[in-house]
Amino acid sequence: MINKNVTILLTVVVTLLCIYYLSFTFVSRKVQSEARDAATDSLGNVNYQLQQRYLDSVWNEPVWNLFGIKYTYKEVKEIQLGLGLDLQGGMHVTLEVAPADIIKGLSGFNEDPVFLQALARASEKQRNSQENFTSLFYESFRELHPNGRLAPLFATAANRGRISFDSSDDEILAVINTEVADAIDRSFQIITNRIDQFGTSSPNIQRLPGSGRLQVELPGVENRERIRNLLQGVAKLEFWEVYDLNQVGNVFIALNNKIMAEQRSLLVSGRTAGSDGTELSDSDGSTPSDETDELAQALQGLPADSAAEDLAAQLSGDSTLTDSLQQPAASPLFTLRRSSNYGLFYAVKDTSKINRILQRPDIQPLIPNTMKFLWMKSATPDDTGEEVLELYALKVRRGGQPPLTGEVIVDARPDIDDRGRPAVSMQMNAAGAKIWRKLTADNINQRIAIVLDNRVYSAPNVQNEIPNGNSSITGNFTIEETKDLSNVLKTGKLPAPTRIVEEAVVGPSLGKQAQSQGMISIIGGLLATVVFMVAYYARGGLVANLALVFNIFFILGILAQMNAALTLPGIAGIVLTIGMAVDANVLIYERIREELRGGATLISAINQGFSKAYGTIIDSNLTTFITALIMFIFGQGAIRGFATTLMIGIVCSVFTAVFISRVIITWITRNGTKNNVSFDLGWSKKLFLGTKIDFMGKRKIAYVFSVSVILIGIILIVMQGGLNMGVDFKGGRSYVVQFKDPVQPTKFRSSLVAAFQGTGTEVKSYGSSNSVKVTTSYLVDDESSSADTTVENALVRAIHQNTGLRYEPDQATVTGETFTISGSTKVGATIADDIKQQSLEAVLLAFLGIFIYIVIRFKRWQYGLGAVVALIHDSLIVVVSFAYARLLGKMFEVDQVFIAAVLTVIGYSINDTVVIFDRVREYTRLKPGAPMYDLLNESLNATLSRTIITSGCTFLSVVVLLIFGGEALRGFSFALIIGIIIGTYSSVYIAIPLVLDLIKKKEPKPALS
Repeated sequence: MINKNVTILLTVVVTLLCIYYLSFTFVSRKVQSEARDAATDSLGNVNYQLQQRYLDSVWNEPVWNLFGIKYTYKEVKEIQLGLGLDLQGGMHVTLEVAPADIIKGLSGFNEDPVFLQALARASEKQRNSQENFTSLFYESFRELHPNGRLAPLFATAANRGRISFDSSDDEILAVINTEVADAIDRSFQIITNRIDQFGTSSPNIQRLPGSGRLQVELPGVENRERIRNLLQGVAKLEFWEVYDLNQVGNVFIALNNKIMAEQRSLLVSGRTAGSDGTELSDSDGSTPSDETDELAQALQGLPADSAAEDLAAQLSGDSTLTDSLQQPAASPLFTLRRSSNYGLFYAVKDTSKINRILQRPDIQPLIPNTMKFLWMKSATPDDTGEEVLELYALKVRRGGQPPLTGEVIVDARPDIDDRGRPAVSMQMNAAGAKIWRKLTADNINQRIAIVLDNRVYSAPNVQNEIPNGNSSITGNFTIEETKDLSNVLKTGKLPAPTRIVEEAVVGPSLGKQAQSQGMISIIGGLLATVVFMVAYYARGGLVANLALVFNIFFILGILAQMNAALTLPGIAGIVLTIGMAVDANVLIYERIREELRGGATLISAINQGFSKAYGTIIDSNLTTFITALIMFIFGQGAIRGFATTLMIGIVCSVFTAVFISRVIITWITRNGTKNNVSFDLGWSKKLFLGTKIDFMGKRKIAYVFSVSVILIGIILIVMQGGLNMGVDFKGGRSYVVQFKDPVQPTKFRSSLVAAFQGTGTEVKSYGSSNSVKVTTSYLVDDESSSADTTVENALVRAIHQNTGLRYEPDQATVTGETFTISGSTKVGATIADDIKQQSLEAVLLAFLGIFIYIVIRFKRWQYGLGAVVALIHDSLIVVVSFAYARLLGKMFEVDQVFIAAVLTVIGYSINDTVVIFDRVREYTRLKPGAPMYDLLNESLNATLSRTIITSGCTFLSVVVLLIFGGEALRGFSFALIIGIIIGTYSSVYIAIPLVLDLIKKKEPKPALS
């Protein structure tokens, strides 16, 4: 047990850390509020594109000064407790690299019929298989051509040195697997580069281990088509010649002079104009840029002498490019940090301003058509530690095309140069080698930029002419950097297109609604629990509630420290934690009450209560933690958010209930009297006291009841044509359509079925009378962007034909004459199969993990088997409850969130069972030789108060979630409510009685050790 001083120190440290990290969340919310205000018109309508533009504009600007340390908005967002897309709106996309296209490209696009048929068959198999595509391809190839070899298909000139006609099939498969893995890395780099250029705030890009997929989350974006094109477009790898800065000095001098002359003019105009409302303009009548307008406004009100001195110091008429390089104060708008012979380094926060200046129509004529500017991909720190980006001036030849593109690259791989330094070896085909020879000959001692999607990835210096296309790129590389660069160079070698296999779009209005529903759920669940604990445990309940407040605060603070995002399922995890957190206090308080009834003094009762409850608390929470950990490992997206919150909640619950509560109770009872604390009120003092229910005698009735409920439910499922599977499990597309006024889904159901050509289509109300959810399997096997457009257009046409309303893409301006799609989801058939498989594995692994833990902890397999059978019973009843609900007109979907609910029920139910097991073990030690029948009944009666109270608190919290949590969590909440009821029932009438029946057959007189 942790002593008091350590507990206080830990509490203070964790509290201070939580305050520190949550402070960034408040700053971020303040900036977002300012962005919203700036984008709101006089009628209160929010322009979400303007709001996002405001956030992007301050992305690299300091917005928070903490103890003298300045943090940019980007840094604040990285530290803050973020919101998931379901709470703020945005787009979630899962991309998959197409291995079939990689294999085709590796074969030189071989047209052999057997080869093409094998690829097609492998694609078909992958829908119902967890094997990797290469294995399925080879299996299909062997089925079609048992005596065939792969070498004739892949021994091409492009593969010389790696694959020959003598290569074995295993060697070729190894090369294919390597290329597929490299393609995933390339795609990750390409997508990261494109998202960086897209400019959205706080994007999240990650690989999904073992799947060959990439997951991208983009908060705040609404232009779905643009994002789809951005993520799925073919990578553009180019080689460009680079200007020496001495060659383009006159251009920069002209740019400097233009900007400084404009600023001088604005300074004078700004001191006389602006105050009277007149518009500032240039001498030619054009409106100045935003940057110069901001400068003029900033200088308004300065004393004349001060302004003149400022001009003399910063905008000298003799200022040239050379002066700027020698003295970095180039202009008030942005500061040149340093320069090289080829590039200019600017602070990352200034790059957006520079881009806008270079793109201005009045600036463009000053830039020759033989020149273009591109930024280096990655930032580097300067002498002050601030990140800077290098700006390159590239040579543009006639026609505007690069002299060489990536298609000519045959291979690129990490290497070691003649000095033992990491390098990259690059080989080109014959056509590329010819161009490369001339290009390198013309640029000896000059740089050639390697450009990927309009970002300079590297700009190596040419040391000599390269005649044969085999090049070595050296520099101050790390091993990882050579691997990254070689992958970039191979983007033009093989086609590695990505396709969107899963997509979810949440509109800002839907996200805002989810936020309010989530907050109401948390507050409602907390209030219900607080009131109940005080009403039942009096002042002891106040202590438990204080620990509960610490618990919620710690959960949010730790989530912020982990850079996690709070999702709607995450909020559900907090609400569930609120209900479950009091379980530890209930166990402790019930133990204290037992000791007091036995005649112990207050201090002794408190010490014994905490001591005896400690082991039970650890056991019961650890089993729930196991199921949460399994959810985290196998889940994705929002499910991971739920699992993360639940795991943190479990740890915080144990710490606050066991340690913080004890410190508080010890402090208020330091005089040893009962005046300062009590653990019951008059009505609760004798509740559940002295019960002698014969639970074991009713076990057969319970068995018959449970089997009957499950069998009838299964029959209902069959009669109903199966469970109502969500798109997560069957694939397809779903849309949330919002109207201003209430609508009846039946009004356009038949038209939608016709529009989707009779395929499986479901139309139902979603959360409110003016929202409808449409789910369809139309074109489920076609994951292309064109198919997405086709399905969405069919949806829009069908609704328009039946309602006369027009489709409005801008969700902020829906009127009585328009409708909008506020959210959408797409899951490809292949990934749906993977999700089903992972869900099944997660449930089975939860059963196995709990069985092993129970057997080890209680040293009897009968306990483990009884517990697992009860959990299977609970899971089956939760499943069939959806069929019973369907009889009452409630159609809940079975999806990933449902699986999370089942796993939560498993963790919750075993929590109850373990508490009873722990009491059985204790009574067995106290009463050796007593009949197991009597011991089990006595244990159940002794823990009945804890079982009912804990279940009651959790039930109240989940009911609040069901009522206020919104449609997205409706099925989840319903499953949890059924699970809490059935889990409590099964712990008493299934798990414990099964232990009795199993032990009676093997050991007439069992004894727990």
